[in-house]
Amino acid sequence: MIVDPQTLWFGAGFAGQACFGARFLVQWLYSEARGKSRIPDGFWYLSVAGGVLLLSYAIHRRELVFVIGESATLLIFLRNVQLLHRPSRKS
Repeated sequence: MIVDPQTLWFGAGFAGQACFGARFLVQWLYSEARGKSRIPDGFWYLSVAGGVLLLSYAIHRRELVFVIGESATLLIFLRNVQLLHRPSRKS
């Protein structure tokens, strides 16, 4: 079975949207289990995955506004993942 490039790009776009949707489900279930609002590590990993896929799709579509927006949010997501791996500081 041969899949054309346009179908692959639509798949990347939908996969990015699915990652973003899944991260809210993960955050909600995580918070419900703890009885208060919390953001689990998986939220940020799904954010990065979704951000990379959507940025790739935006670049492919040559949507400058979308590229700029996704680039900015991806930097924030990557910074949060970086912070996850930093030793915690006790005040």
